[in-house]
Amino acid sequence: MMNLLTVLSSADAGAGQMPAGSGIGMLVFYIVFFVVMIYFVMIKPSKKQAQKRDEMMTKLKPGVSIMTTGGFFGTVIDIPDEETVIVEFGNNKNCRIPMHQKAIAEIEDPDSVIDDGDSAEEAKEEKKDKKEDKKSKK
Repeated sequence: MMNLLTVLSSADAGAGQMPAGSGIGMLVFYIVFFVVMIYFVMIKPSKKQAQKRDEMMTKLKPGVSIMTTGGFFGTVIDIPDEETVIVEFGNNKNCRIPMHQKAIAEIEDPDSVIDDGDSAEEAKEEKKDKKEDKKSKK
């Protein structure tokens, strides 16, 4: 009876154990996996955002319209150094405020602005043409 208990206990102890190298291998795998996940979730998007901000700051020059992080719209008047810009807010020429470049949220690109006046005139012309076509068909 004692022999049977000894055999069963040694069999149970051996079944629950893994080979010595597989525990360390799994630990290294999990560490590498989490480091890669942190890179793709936190570091890469941050680098991409910094690159986009650097591209935006290269477009910064006097006369460009901007929006601040506080939501104020203004026009860049002067860039005295690498970190500071002087911004004019509204039509009041006396409202010129020096601010840090990091406070600029967006730069309005004049090339990307769509002139709604031309498209509205084109839409009116198209409506007139359609009405004339309907009248001519009758």
